Amino acid sequence: MPDQTPTAPEENPMTIRGLQDLIRDRYFATDSARGTAGTFLYLAEEFGELATALAANNRPKRPPTPEERANLEEEFADVLAWLATLANINNVDLDTCLAKYTTPGLVQGVKD
Repeated sequence: MPDQTPTAPEENPMTIRGLQDLIRDRYFATDSARGTAGTFLYLAEEFGELATALAANNRPKRPPTPEERANLEEEFADVLAWLATLANINNVDLDTCLAKYTTPGLVQGVKD
């Protein structure tokens, strides 16, 4: 019987392309039927949840609880998943787009 133990992220890291493909394979029919506007609203909702989680994890003089930390990580994952969804239904390859950050000279300046 094959080993059913989940693989740790360090042993099998997710790539941007891998994430986008995973989201496409699992959800494309539903996501494309919802459309860009509806999907963007879900992404915006997840940004709000991430903002709440960030606030809970950055209170002065009070470290986050393990539950708050776990929620923060979950909200980051949700934002990435919905961004991948939005890219998929708009036929945008995130891996290709991110080349602007790996190609010297394409990104100039730093935001304060």
